[in-house]
Amino acid sequence: MVNNDWGSIYKELGAKPIINAMGSVTLLGGSTPIPEVQEAMNRASDAYIPLMELQEKAGAFLADIIGVPAVYITSGAGSALTLAAAACMAGNDDEKIQRLPDTTGMKNEILIQERQRYWYDRCLEIAGAKLVTFGTKEKTTKEDLEQAIGSNTCAVHYFAQEQIKDNNILSLEDIIEIAHSKGVYVTVDAAGQVYPLALFGKFVKMGADFQCIAAKYLGASQSSGLALGTEEIISKIAKQSFVGYEGRRIRGIGRPHKVDRQEMLGVVAAVKYWLSSNHEERLSKAESQSQTIVSALDGISGVDAKVINNIMGHQPFGVELTIDESIHGFNNAVLVEKLKQGDPPIWTRVSVGSEFVSIHVFGLSDGEPEIVGKRIAGLLT
Repeated sequence: MVNNDWGSIYKELGAKPIINAMGSVTLLGGSTPIPEVQEAMNRASDAYIPLMELQEKAGAFLADIIGVPAVYITSGAGSALTLAAAACMAGNDDEKIQRLPDTTGMKNEILIQERQRYWYDRCLEIAGAKLVTFGTKEKTTKEDLEQAIGSNTCAVHYFAQEQIKDNNILSLEDIIEIAHSKGVYVTVDAAGQVYPLALFGKFVKMGADFQCIAAKYLGASQSSGLALGTEEIISKIAKQSFVGYEGRRIRGIGRPHKVDRQEMLGVVAAVKYWLSSNHEERLSKAESQSQTIVSALDGISGVDAKVINNIMGHQPFGVELTIDESIHGFNNAVLVEKLKQGDPPIWTRVSVGSEFVSIHVFGLSDGEPEIVGKRIAGLLT
């Protein structure tokens, strides 16, 4: 419940804390580390350790419990994508590693389905890669990929969204078969594919060379992530990393992608927690929080509010809310702005391409779903 001390450390700086009904988004800070992660990070502060060794040992431990060949801890999922693109292009060649993002003379094209272009594919280009689309916005076929792979192709990228069934994209199974037959890597953005647990590491287990996971969804800090993959690709990622930059004295592009020792141990703790925790309890709480918001809006004319029926991925349940402009005199987007203008501000949004207000409970503390529901009800009555 919001109290007088709530957000005081931000207020001391003149900044205004908000209630996060938007979910686990980078814009608002991403996550709140769980107690197990905070404890691990505090314990890690007691001593220093060579980070090349820590990355090796932590990666081996995580690979074993996840069931994949190799793991590397990164500065978020976006960092993992950039390092993977660099690894696919420069490999083990130190001269090429030090030339990136100049890719002259390298295989530098990463293929992506036109139908799968998305906001974060930019992370691949940062390393110097050139994104080349195949297929159309309507559909992708095997022939589209076979014809697109050329002499400069280093990888095919796939955006995993298990919550969305799209029969018009080329499946990952087909991509792996075709790409590997031509000696081309397969990379997968699976940042939020963390539940059901069968999804955790699924894409590398299927045969992809690399996939990323955002550790913030597991209860680690926002600025941490995981690169999962074959021993070959993870070894090449290590050479691109900030640790490789300092430990090998090879100036790769990964130098700004720093992860401190505390965060590394926090990621280990988060993965251990995620793979052994009571997810039924987690899901039940999220559903209850969502229903609390919906219940506060029952009986209000011109309001359509329903609990999102989803447990997959990192952000279960939540609320879809639509208001009738002819009754209330303003639309969904204006409602979002009115919530931001309140005290305390409540942040949510109308997602791009959506017609409803999306409310997610990932970032809500105890008592805050009641505040969100009451505030919305007050604006609509």
